Amino acid sequence: MSMFSRKNKKIFALTMMMMPGFIWLLLIRYLPMFGIVMSFQDYTINYRNPSLLSNILNSPFNGLNNFRFVFQSDRALVMIRNTLGYNALWIVLTMVVAVAFAVMLSEITRPLLARIYQTLMFFPYFISWVVVAYFVYAFLAPTYGLLSDMSNWYFNPDGWPVILTLATLWKTVGYSCILYLAAITGIDRGLYEAASIDGATKWQQVWAITIPSIRPMIIILFIMAVGRIFNADFGLFYTVTRDSGPLYDVTTVIDTYVYHAMLGSATELGMSTAAGFLQNLVGFFCIMTANTIVSKIDNESSLF
Repeated sequence: MSMFSRKNKKIFALTMMMMPGFIWLLLIRYLPMFGIVMSFQDYTINYRNPSLLSNILNSPFNGLNNFRFVFQSDRALVMIRNTLGYNALWIVLTMVVAVAFAVMLSEITRPLLARIYQTLMFFPYFISWVVVAYFVYAFLAPTYGLLSDMSNWYFNPDGWPVILTLATLWKTVGYSCILYLAAITGIDRGLYEAASIDGATKWQQVWAITIPSIRPMIIILFIMAVGRIFNADFGLFYTVTRDSGPLYDVTTVIDTYVYHAMLGSATELGMSTAAGFLQNLVGFFCIMTANTIVSKIDNESSLF
């Protein structure tokens, strides 16, 4: 009886420790999911009674009409091409560059220099895209920009795929790099010593020890990135490009497309809800597909 009582007390204590996180998850993540129903409604706001629940209950259903707008526009193909194309490119580049920098940082023997380099790489991750937009504008401004003589950047779309890619790598690579570096520091150093005794070069040690050891981390981050392949960073494509019309062919993505559609009809909240729901639905299937493929190749590296 006493053992049973102690077990119950332990379970109760652990449950109480978990409860704040559970409540936060319930209120922030799961409760708002009730709003998904707006994706299938002609949602309208009754300004006499602006209660969200009341408006949802009184708005008529329209089936899949809110989803059709994503594909009916003459810019739908451009929007989907840009969203998928940029994300596919950035997933690969971020992974390769982050792993390369993590390997190089792991070879720095002076702790002070290592901390300085890690901080410099990680710091851009916390900078808002609004601030990054001003940095980019300082280089590309038509009159006073450092590179203003080379092109009228905000009216010429040719160079923007490269500019957006560089901005994304500068801001996001540091985060992945730190994760890979943490995985590298957990590798048994005796493996490197044994390889060195056998005559392996640093390059051979990286390919034979480092990369295989951090492969689970690479796969996990890859799968999570694939889940966001249908999402685009609104701050990057809207603020950095200053929403310049001549650039729309290379900067229109799903998020900016929905924003511009909402400007034309401010009451079409169901339309934006449908777009968000579609993005998450596609992301879910992408994660499941990527994880299934990984589990077939290496079951130990899959998420589940």
